Amino acid sequence: MSAYKLIVIGGGLSGLAAGIRSARFGEKVLILEKHSSPGGLNSYYYRHGRLLETGLHAMTNWAAPDDRHATLNRLLRQLKLPRHRLVFHEQFSSEILFPHAMSLCFSNDFSLLKEEIACLFPQTVDRFVGLIKLIADYDPYIPRPRISARTRLQAVLGDDLLINMLFWPLMMYGNSEEHDMDFSQFVIMFRSIYQEGFFRPAGTIKDFLDLLLSHYQGLGGEIRMKAAVQTIITRNNRVAGVRLSTGEEILGDNLISTIGYPNTLELVGRCDPVELSPYKGRMSFVELIYFLPAKKIAGLKTDRTIIFYQLNEPFCYCRPEGPVEVANGVICFPGNFKGLPEEDHLQLRITHPANYDFWAAASSSVYQKMKEEWAQKSQAITAMIIGNYQDDILFFDSFTPLTIERFTGKAQGAVYGSPLKIKDGRTAYPNLFIAGTDQGYLGIIGSMFSGVTMVNDHILKTNQG
Repeated sequence: MSAYKLIVIGGGLSGLAAGIRSARFGEKVLILEKHSSPGGLNSYYYRHGRLLETGLHAMTNWAAPDDRHATLNRLLRQLKLPRHRLVFHEQFSSEILFPHAMSLCFSNDFSLLKEEIACLFPQTVDRFVGLIKLIADYDPYIPRPRISARTRLQAVLGDDLLINMLFWPLMMYGNSEEHDMDFSQFVIMFRSIYQEGFFRPAGTIKDFLDLLLSHYQGLGGEIRMKAAVQTIITRNNRVAGVRLSTGEEILGDNLISTIGYPNTLELVGRCDPVELSPYKGRMSFVELIYFLPAKKIAGLKTDRTIIFYQLNEPFCYCRPEGPVEVANGVICFPGNFKGLPEEDHLQLRITHPANYDFWAAASSSVYQKMKEEWAQKSQAITAMIIGNYQDDILFFDSFTPLTIERFTGKAQGAVYGSPLKIKDGRTAYPNLFIAGTDQGYLGIIGSMFSGVTMVNDHILKTNQG
């Protein structure tokens, strides 16, 4: 008899959500996390006595409490987390910035984006209305062959500039594919970011993780930290359990892996490069986290929550030819959400596409020099957008594709996982399932819904509330 009904590899948000969903029905569940703290892509660490968040800029899929059908509220019901236990803060507004000062603003009120498009692209208004109807009628969760979002949008909108501007936040916030994206992914992200919007929970990502972990353990779920899985044990074409790096074996009836499809295949001994190659992502990033004085810095533009800027011509979303592409990026003010209390500092987070190969090839000393060099180049570009902040930096930290790979296990630091998504989560083994980014539910809320969906569809065989 197996020790557990369900073993979950990975204590990130999708793993915690899967564990909670299963444990609330009395199932015996074990989450295995190789690091000393949970969170995966969305975790935290300390510098200079301050907590720094590694993944959370903002959550997507905002919804009012009375919208019962909204993704956020459905997720909370599935996890048995009452909405009143959580405090959420909506964004003020965000901006898409392109060359020649082309700009589109959006907020959690979808009418703002529609008004902006009507003003900037008046000849395309009717076509944009058609796109909204197409998205409303489209079910992106049905497994189907890949459809090019760029080709589909070209047929519907017929305006490359508008297409690229709509693409940019969706790509930077969750696209694992270079240049284009699957239309289903486009629909998921369009709804999540434009039609629902950004928010963040009160406190830090640590507070949010502590809440989820306490809830999970309160339901009887077990979690083990510093428990790296070395092998997934298979017998008679089924998963029988796992073997940890210590040699300990743990048996389970079902297994959900949140560490990515390629890494999961490697744990079951399927390491064929030809088989794995299509599932390995190439998009990774460098991120810089700055702490500035709380006092107003003269000329600093802080009226947006997030600025998605793309200054390259022609438009490009891909692994850059050099170590970092500072002409493209995301500028986020994590404290710029409605109702957040004032702090004794202003935090600024800047993210750029990066090339893993350059960082992996660098020696330790060269690596540090690269971080300093590219931070200066980033500051020069971003200061032209938000104003000069370089002279007021109290301290800053940064992480690279190597950091991401080390702490998340994502090969080459590909935070958004495989370009090929496994929408139903199934693998060649009938009791082994994939959850998280490689399933295709993107963003924090999407990642958590992925874990819930895998438990509903394959462990509980029900979608009861």
